[in-house]
Amino acid sequence: MKEPEQKPQGSKPIYTIKQEKDLYVTMRDGVRLALDIYRPEDTGKFPALLAYGPYGKELQTLVLTFPPQARPSPLWDGCIEAGDTNYIVPRGYAHIVADARGTGKSEGECCGIYGATGGYEGRDCYDLVEWIAQQPWCDGNVGMLGISYYATVQILAAAEQPPHLKALFTNGGHYDTYEIGYHGGIMWLFPRASREGRGGDSGDALGNATSAMRKRLSKEEFERKLQERLRDPDIQNYPNLFHMLHYPDSHPLVIDFLLNPCDGPFYREGQAINKCEKVTIPTHISVKWGRGWTVDGTIDCYLGLKGPKKLELQPLPPMQERPFHEFHDIMIRWYDYWLKGIDTGVMDDPPIKIFVEGIKQWRSEHEWPLKRTEWTKFYLRPRGQLVREPEPLETDSVPPDGFYQAPLTVTNTVHSLKWSTPPLLEAMEVTGPAALYLYASIDTDDTNFIVKLYDVDPYGSRIQMSTGWLKASHRELDEDNSTPWRPHHPHTSSIPVVPGEIYEYAIRIYSLSNVFRAGHRIEIELSSQEPFTDAALALLPPDSFHLPSGRATTHKIYRDKNHPSHLLLPVIPI
Repeated sequence: MKEPEQKPQGSKPIYTIKQEKDLYVTMRDGVRLALDIYRPEDTGKFPALLAYGPYGKELQTLVLTFPPQARPSPLWDGCIEAGDTNYIVPRGYAHIVADARGTGKSEGECCGIYGATGGYEGRDCYDLVEWIAQQPWCDGNVGMLGISYYATVQILAAAEQPPHLKALFTNGGHYDTYEIGYHGGIMWLFPRASREGRGGDSGDALGNATSAMRKRLSKEEFERKLQERLRDPDIQNYPNLFHMLHYPDSHPLVIDFLLNPCDGPFYREGQAINKCEKVTIPTHISVKWGRGWTVDGTIDCYLGLKGPKKLELQPLPPMQERPFHEFHDIMIRWYDYWLKGIDTGVMDDPPIKIFVEGIKQWRSEHEWPLKRTEWTKFYLRPRGQLVREPEPLETDSVPPDGFYQAPLTVTNTVHSLKWSTPPLLEAMEVTGPAALYLYASIDTDDTNFIVKLYDVDPYGSRIQMSTGWLKASHRELDEDNSTPWRPHHPHTSSIPVVPGEIYEYAIRIYSLSNVFRAGHRIEIELSSQEPFTDAALALLPPDSFHLPSGRATTHKIYRDKNHPSHLLLPVIPI
């Protein structure tokens, strides 16, 4: 692996740690939030880094004693995300870990998450930042840290523009709230794991939680929405969600996602992606390849930020170890520069740094997508071929490919179709967003289209490089906000499919960066279901599969002269 050029190092570890547990800070509305303070055992003043989250500050103390774990270990707990105190404090920073309202030891009510419904996270972080800045051990310079939820709230906090919040360091945040619960309109089941604790995740440390939909809707409207979701065949064939809809008050946070299968006010009122243009302070924003919805959300957020900024697209595997400890050397160099005024060289390089899979090398760039991209079409052809030449024959001469998929209630078999290039004669770099344009008909009113893009070596071993999802009923395109390489579906309505009618489905494939070596093949696989676990899913958080389709459906994929199904890839000249 080619390492980045050596840069000046950050602060050295010279301080011991002083702890102050279970302090309470009063917010502007009178609610008291609980927090722990870890700071240098010294009489001086230091910059401070705030981590604010719902998983319980006591859980975060495991970073002091528990060795980091990687997926797919069941000891990996995705909720230990507030940062490595043993690394941070000795280098001259205070580390403050706060319980979000309604969670852990904090007072108040937890209602909506990641800024949904307008949210309280940003306002609470504003008040905490200003309180921290006034403490006798703080020099008035405050930053924030943490991954996933802890990263998302940094954007919400900075959008409120607290005077003493001077910089951010975010990693793996979820900035598009709709995409926390739905990918291409297909429900993602991970939010239940992260909110309620499943598969190793501890979940939210809920003290007082309320469904936003329960508060917002009348009793009659709430019941109507429950019954509407219960009529969905996908729900009827998934017992956990069937149970949740009958006992909604037992699942106050997840029920809000379940009752909002389309994008709209619940997600948009307070989500981070809509607030990033209000962030004017220096922001280092990063994510690891392999969780495409988070990758594209991170890139979108980066593009919207208005202050000094850096984007880092980091290597596989897709999940950081837990307790979170990685990339702290970069974080300290970032905060040494912006909070301590030390020239660590963090702003010397171009604004974007990407890790190119396949050749395992870091590279700096100036823009995204890359200006030198050659947008290249690879056409689906008979016998599973994926080539640059379109099909010259009509449908009668080259009938469609097809597959039948029964619900997973009656089979364990996931059927799929595959198309692949011939072995490449020379290496090909693919860096950027991609898309699959698919002409298809089905014999039901809805289905799932699940696309996986692989790098296949000469021996047949393959590595998943990216993914795409689209629910057929969510095929509507927002033409004004779409590009060929980034089709934009508003997901504001569900439009049933007319059985037997051929539609063009524009399926967004999340950004990737990979060099497909000579002799390797580019392969796409299309299905309407996915296994509950496979090699790629095992590296993601618990319950990272999607709600299976409950319909028994025959799929026909057309790839002829009049239906030029194709994969659009961002090819970078080598």
